[in-house]
Amino acid sequence: MSTDFDALVVGAGIQGAGAAEALAMAGYRVAILEQLGVATATSSRSSKLIHGGLRYLESGQFRLVRECLRERRWLLANKPQLVRMVPFYIPVYRFSKRPAWLIRLGLSLYALLSGVTSGYSRFRAVPRAEWDNLSGLNCDELVAVYRYYDGQTDDAALTRNVVDSAVARGAHLICPGSLVGAELTPQGMRVDYVADGQLSTLRTRVLINCSGPWVADTNTLCAPAAPLPPLELVAGTHILLSLSLGEKIFYVEAEDGRAVFVMPWKGKTLVGTTERSYEGDPRDVTPTLEEESYLLRTVQRYFPQTRTLQVHDICDSFAGLRVLPQNGTSPFSRPRETLLCCDDEKHPRVLAVAGGKLTSYRATARKILRKLRPTLDASSEAGISEVEQRSGAGRSEKERNL
Repeated sequence: MSTDFDALVVGAGIQGAGAAEALAMAGYRVAILEQLGVATATSSRSSKLIHGGLRYLESGQFRLVRECLRERRWLLANKPQLVRMVPFYIPVYRFSKRPAWLIRLGLSLYALLSGVTSGYSRFRAVPRAEWDNLSGLNCDELVAVYRYYDGQTDDAALTRNVVDSAVARGAHLICPGSLVGAELTPQGMRVDYVADGQLSTLRTRVLINCSGPWVADTNTLCAPAAPLPPLELVAGTHILLSLSLGEKIFYVEAEDGRAVFVMPWKGKTLVGTTERSYEGDPRDVTPTLEEESYLLRTVQRYFPQTRTLQVHDICDSFAGLRVLPQNGTSPFSRPRETLLCCDDEKHPRVLAVAGGKLTSYRATARKILRKLRPTLDASSEAGISEVEQRSGAGRSEKERNL
């Protein structure tokens, strides 16, 4: 008996979208099962940046930064309608916890890891004579300002673009559709799901769990389940202010030393993000008054023209959820590497994706494809369904184009 699909991707956030696109481009039959809507959760509630993650250098995550910078380069070249470079400014004050020499060192390493010789990989100290042109930035006790470039995007639009690309290459989108259960049988994974008010069944050779903050819940519906480590949901809030500070992004320190972005967004100013543990239903996550006040105080610390604003002047706010490993440290300092967990390392049937960066979704998709190849390319009935023969050379060429 043949299966309906080679791969079922659960979740149509950016990680699920990227996995579906990569699998479809490699010639596999792919279905995407999404319970709410494309990019309706975390993938529309990020800081909307395509960047290497300058602050990850503090915790020694050099490989992650380099990977993200490489992916940034590809996205700029291949999706210029969605990703653009924007100047970032880092002001350093006498009271800053990170001195000017440390910022310069970090930016030097960031430029080195980018591996690019264009002007976008360089940074510079902004001369004091130009400080008055920095969107009203507070100059009291200001000792240095550094400018570098990184990318900005519409996260939801990017995710929809990748899903559309997967569908154009043959992927089948089931949305809205909710997973009821998945079980390994001699004919492959039997998947029960609800769509259009009806209970339906499909068969797939592998299941990829890209359900974001629901990853642990989805994993419990799978037999076999992937061996997930203890995970924690971390909520991050952004606020939107009606005033505009121009086309510059400012990278500033909050009162507790955390890095916060103050950035342009559709004619307004977006500020974020916070980090707090969250234990409720992912659908119910919302900004807290404490978080909104914290972000507003951060803006007011650096931009005097905002000091008359009150919390009720915030025109919008939203909260998203990150999935991080539990390790007892603050969320700000934890590793941000994507976790890929399989039920079987040699011939996986269920693969769960925990965490992941918007910028590096393609790199994560390539890793998923490599892990699933032993199962997807099996040519005999070894406890799973009959498998179609494909040209390995043809797939390799497609992968090089990803």
